[in-house]
Amino acid sequence: MDAQPPFDAGFGVYIHWPFCASKCPYCDFNSHVRHAPVDEARYVAAFRREIAHQAALAPGRKVSSIFLGGGTPSLMQPATVGAVLDAVAANWEVASDVEVTLEANPTSVEAARLRGYRAAGVNRVSLGVQAMNDADLVALGRLHTAEEAMAAVAVAASVFDRYSFDLIYARPDQTPAAWAAELKEAIARAAEHLSLYQLTIEPGTMFERLRDAGKLVVPDADAARALYETTREVCEAHGLPGYEISNHARPGAECRHNLVYWRYGEYAGVGPGAHARLATGNGRLAMSTELVPESWLARVEAEGHGVVDVERLSAEAQGDEFLLMGLRLVEGVDPARYAALAGRELDPRRIADLSGEGLVEQLPDSRLRVTREGFPVLDAIVADLAA
Repeated sequence: MDAQPPFDAGFGVYIHWPFCASKCPYCDFNSHVRHAPVDEARYVAAFRREIAHQAALAPGRKVSSIFLGGGTPSLMQPATVGAVLDAVAANWEVASDVEVTLEANPTSVEAARLRGYRAAGVNRVSLGVQAMNDADLVALGRLHTAEEAMAAVAVAASVFDRYSFDLIYARPDQTPAAWAAELKEAIARAAEHLSLYQLTIEPGTMFERLRDAGKLVVPDADAARALYETTREVCEAHGLPGYEISNHARPGAECRHNLVYWRYGEYAGVGPGAHARLATGNGRLAMSTELVPESWLARVEAEGHGVVDVERLSAEAQGDEFLLMGLRLVEGVDPARYAALAGRELDPRRIADLSGEGLVEQLPDSRLRVTREGFPVLDAIVADLAA
């Protein structure tokens, strides 16, 4: 992963499906539970309009990746997914080797739809397994059992050449030995890619309320660091090295869509609460859409899009974002591209200080990357370099 990627990091399209069957207690994503059936045809019409709006802002692009995230996109009918993918293809050229990922819950109902999603044009699936034992799944508020999840993974393996699943670690009372055993089982089933996220207590979540009431105790910083080290060591030993702070893959199997973000490429963002970064004649724009699904829908139907915030990013802001995203990657960043974006070079004294502390290193091709010791304090390193 040390080779220098081209400045063209690709063009991605993110589609946000905001609905979930239930709200997980750790989740702070823009997801909503609705007990009445969702009018999928109406949402498809709105997706078409918002895709056309963003294509008008960023015409002539070739789409290298499409990601259907949420929420729970696997609550959509396959025909809905197919219609959205058709809308993307009607507005931009789509690469012949485009990566099309759909996030799915590993319930038996949603696993039964996987063949339909493949027929609709999805070629990669990401399953939200989160834990591989029933007690922790219940504690995490998940609706599937471990057996059901592994059955869904098996279905995904039979339908797709490329698939991944997520696990959460640093769960209450989790030990490095137990996590290592769980990871080894996961790697045996994952084939090429795992997303492994450290549990964090996010503001406004049920877990925050439980923690504040003394009803939830998560591992402290030292214990979480030990679990992080276990994650890196086990995955590396079994052929899935980390290519980003939370993502592990066999070489060549990295998630291309997420690489668009981390390499600071362009991407459209469609649907309630989606974000976009588009290079236009008016500079690089940061856009976000209305969060509440019904409000987004009404806005699109009235105005042709759901965008509620547009910011023309300054050179400084682009440099900051480039560091924040790119230093998550094991391959690091190109300081020359930072200078081109930010209008100034990185301070060599700051780099020297951080290098002296063993937190960053410069590669022979001049790329700058965070060391293994530096990843747990990544935010502080980015703030130091960007100052």
